[in-house]
Parts: sequence; structure tokens; C-alpha cells
Amino acid sequence: MKKNLLFAAVLMSFGNLLAQSSAYWQQHVDYKMDVVMNVKNYQYTGKQELVYTNNSSDTLKRVFYHLYNNAFQTGSEMDARLQSIKDPDARMVNKIKEGDTEIKVSRLKTLKPNETGYLNISNFKQDGIVANAKTVGTILEVSLATPILPHSKTTFTLDFDGQVPIQIRRSGRNNVEGVELSMAQWYPKIAEFDFEGWHADPYIAREFHGVWGNFDVKITIDKDYVLGGSGYLQNPNEIGHGYQDAGVPVVYPKKTQTLTWHFLAPMVHDFTWAADRNYTHDIVKGPNRVDLHFLYKNDPKIAENWKKIEPLMVRVMDFYNQKIGDYPYKQYSFIQGGDGGMEYAMATLIKGPGLGTVFHEWMHSWYQHILGTNESLFAWMDEGYTSFAEAEVSNYYNLNFASASPFLSLKEKAQIALNNEKSKTLLPAVQAGNYMGYLTLAKSAFEEPLTTHADHFNTNYAYSSAAYTKGATFLGVLGYIIGDSLRDKTLLNYYNTWKFKHPNANDFIRVAEKTSGIQLQWFKEYWMNSTKTVDYGLNDIQVGNNSAIISIQRLGKMPMPIEVLITYKDGTSELHYIPLDLMLAGKSVEGTINTIQHAAWQWVAPSYTFETTKPLAALKSIEIDPSFRMPDINRSNNKLEIPN
Repeated sequence: MKKNLLFAAVLMSFGNLLAQSSAYWQQHVDYKMDVVMNVKNYQYTGKQELVYTNNSSDTLKRVFYHLYNNAFQTGSEMDARLQSIKDPDARMVNKIKEGDTEIKVSRLKTLKPNETGYLNISNFKQDGIVANAKTVGTILEVSLATPILPHSKTTFTLDFDGQVPIQIRRSGRNNVEGVELSMAQWYPKIAEFDFEGWHADPYIAREFHGVWGNFDVKITIDKDYVLGGSGYLQNPNEIGHGYQDAGVPVVYPKKTQTLTWHFLAPMVHDFTWAADRNYTHDIVKGPNRVDLHFLYKNDPKIAENWKKIEPLMVRVMDFYNQKIGDYPYKQYSFIQGGDGGMEYAMATLIKGPGLGTVFHEWMHSWYQHILGTNESLFAWMDEGYTSFAEAEVSNYYNLNFASASPFLSLKEKAQIALNNEKSKTLLPAVQAGNYMGYLTLAKSAFEEPLTTHADHFNTNYAYSSAAYTKGATFLGVLGYIIGDSLRDKTLLNYYNTWKFKHPNANDFIRVAEKTSGIQLQWFKEYWMNSTKTVDYGLNDIQVGNNSAIISIQRLGKMPMPIEVLITYKDGTSELHYIPLDLMLAGKSVEGTINTIQHAAWQWVAPSYTFETTKPLAALKSIEIDPSFRMPDINRSNNKLEIPN
């Protein structure tokens, strides 16, 4: 009863959120699914009822569903992509020798018929009337019996049967750690329709996008299996396996061979689950009375590491609740499964676990499963913001808990202590890994604009570096442009404005502009739509009237506001701040150093000249961007030491 009341309360709060804006709209879905899993042959059958609410002003004559399992077959688009891309995902290929040459072959080509994946649809109806549904690879195309009018609802029903593939990428059975079922992208999932139209992309193992809604899912499976995943379990005292109320015994009828697990997941855009006969199940109470579930194989070799992360996740959650905003659900599950780490609604499937990966997937709860960007179009807002958050959380952990960490050696702890000392004087040390990843990409021949669809990057390297490191560096540079405190306030405002919606890059920039009072469209356009880089250098120094006249040159194509640190031989220093004219404002420079603000640098001008407050003979050094927060691709000309 308590869970049902919670479910209703959460739905009401989400409804109020969506009602706050009349200009913004998004579609809504209500799923009901009954699934039966055969653990002997890894095949399953199910029935799905989907109430679809068309909140758009368009009349919809067709709808589309994703059938992700169909990718795991020889000849699929996923298979073709593995053969054509220069650097296929190592997890998805086998290396074989042909003479003296090593070649990579898609693992999909080695699958036997009982190892492939498939998802078949039958008996598709709209409001009880048969509709024409056609499967094309990983997409189901449905011509509707009756068009869906604006601001109206319709009900789709269908039957489906599927086979769980051998684990190759994210979903599948019997992964390398022996987890039997990692059930991701397993059901017929309706595609998103928004102001850009339908997002019915074929699946090639990259990103996802889904419709916000509610899931009511019943899964019938062999009674010895333990399940975890999205949603709140509605019948814990029938299920047992560590879910039931304390002190309540679970007594199964002697003839019971299966159990039906009933989950409700309110206001999410996906539903995943995993199952194994040998899962250990722990529950830890987190901040705001959130239950953190940990499900992992009952193996002494790995159980110790899983136990170690449990108290750490409580601390991390508390930190990020304060940093970004409260996690809104009352449950989250860390589940051993999959092929690395992958985020899902209210859960993650993860191997290992490695501490960095656990942090990263946890942060995805905020960036993707509460702020639901279209990952295919804005992977950098999903993976990049999460990578930025991961670095912030790792820094928080290193500063506060690393000295007592059960994960780290004495040598690693000593290195962290040294890095902590450096970070007190070098501001971007927290994000150094992300900056270096982006700069390596920018100097390579592989970079493509962030506007490139995730599936269409020429190489996996270009995609991953753009999405993860360039995306994270975006937030680091934003802190440089508007100030770290306003950047952090922007992230809070962004969360509170756009949670449970589908924000895009412009939505984020508008929040940043409103928060900071600085115009930022230029930054978004350069960073997202181009591969232009930042490069500034010292150009000339002249003797002035009791001053030094310093000239700075813009060598790269991307303009930036500039900070120049002048250090004098008497030990004093001053920071010269030059805003960019496109900002239509300047920031309040943070820190205790004496700051001198100059007139704005016109972005069309290749150079800029300013004067110091003391003569040239008094200068000790000049340094452009002393905080290292500007991603300058060539810092060799950023600093000059003046000889005595």
C-alpha cells in the first residue's frame, strides 16, 4: 500500500511539473506488460498494452517501435557497421589470423540460431482494430487504423516473442562474468516523436531515446532466480529473495515452479532488468530514505569489492543531491551484468565493479534518466556532463575518503594526496583528464562537430572523445567564461527547470544565460557546430609611459575572453581580464588576486593590446590563462619569463 501511495504522489508531482510550461510539450506513454521467461532456451513471450498520449499539435498517421533485439543477427545494420567502421568496438569483434595478417570479424557472424537475438510482433491492434505493422530490421513501422488527433489518446496492444542473444553489447545472456540475463532493450519500445518529428533510428549499438511515461511490468520466471532493475517491486512478500519486509517469512507452495515479479516504474523513459540464480542482494539506506539495492554474483572473489562500494555510494549520493539536485525516486539498483557499465532508469548494469565506472553510471541518474536528452543528437550532453560530474565526485571522494579507501594501494593514496595539494593552486586539476582527452582529439585528424549524429561518426574514437571528453570540457570552459560559482548555479537551475523533460543544447544555454547575465550562443555555436580551436599567444611587449604595453594574438579560430597574469619582481601580481564582445557583459573574476578589467576584445580583431600598472623593468613574468581552464591547443607561447 505504501508503494502504491508513493506511486500516485510521484505521478501527481510530475504532472504538475509538465503543466508549468504551455510552450513546451512532450508525448506520454503508459505501458503494461506481462512477460514469461523460459530460462531453459532463453526465449520469452509477452503481451503489451500501451496508452499513447499525443500532446503535439500534429495528427499522427503512423507510429514506430524499436525492436533492438533484431540487431543481434548476421546481416543486421549493426553487423554491417562493425565491418565498415575503421575501429570497431573490441567487445563486438573476434580477432583471427589470416596468414600473417590479423583481422577483426564481427561476433554476430559466429552466432548459432539459438544464440541470436530477435523480437517478433504479432496481433497489433489500435483500440481493438487491427493495424498494419511491418518489421524493417530493428524498427516496427505501423500504419494506423485511425489517425491520432492532437491532444488525444489511443491504446495499442500487441503480442511479442523474443530470444535473448549471447551477450555481445549491453544486453544479452551469459556475460563474461557469468550473469545469466541482462535484459536491456528487450521489449517493443515506442519511438519518440517531438518537435523534430520521429526519432526511429535503426540500432547499431550506440545511444537511446525514449518517451517519458509509466511502466507496469510483470515478469514470470523460474522461482530460483533473483531479479533487479527499474521500478518498485509491488509484491515483495510473495517474492522473498531479500525484498520482503524484515521478519516476514516467505512460504512457496510446493508445486510452484515460477514466480511473477510485479514492478511499477513511474515517470521513466525505459525499463530494464537482470536476473541470475546466484545473485546476492543487499539493501542500503541512502540519503532521503532512498533504498540502494546491490545485486551481484555470490562469488567470494568479487563479493568483497561489491560490499566496499555500498557505503561509498551513500556518500556520493549525498554530495550530488547537494551539487545538482535531489534524486527524485526512492530506489536505485547497482546490478552486476552487461559488458562494462550502462545506465538505465533507476538502475545500472555494471561489471567489476571499478570505482570510476560506478561513479560514472550513478551520475547518469541525473544526466539522462532525469534530464532526458536525446542521446543520439546530444550524446555530449549525456556522456559529457556525466563525465564532468564523475570527475567532480572523484575529486570529492579523493579529498575526503581516499586515505581510508579499501580500493586503493598506499602508492595510489600518496599520489592522490600529491594531486590534492596541486589542485589547491591549479584550478582545472579536477577536470585535467577530460581536458587532455579533448585536446588530443582537437589535435588529431579525426575530430567531427558535436552536431554529428552519434551513429554517424566516422570512427568510434571520434565519437567517444567528442561525447565524453569534449562534452565534459564544455562545462569546464563554461566555468572559465562565466565563473565556476555561476556555472554550478546554472547546473542546479538546469536540473530544476528541465528534469523529466527532453532538454537540448539551446535549452541549457538559455538557462546559463539567464543565470549569468552573459550571452553564450556564440560559445555553443563554436563548440557544438564547428571543430575550430582555441589558441592564443603573446605577440609583443613594448615600453610604455611607466608601464609595459603587452600585445596578445589570437592564433586559433575560436574566440575567448582572456585572463593574463602579470607577476612583478617585488612579489606582487595582477590579473588582467579582457571580456569578449560577443558576451555583451563581463564576469566577476573569482579569487583574491587584484583584477583589472579592460574593454571587450572585438572577436573580429586578431590582436589586443593593454598596459600594465608598473614599468617593463618591474615585470617578472606574463602568462595567458594561468588557471589552465581555457583549452588552448598550444600553450608554448602562453607564458614568458622576463630575464633579470
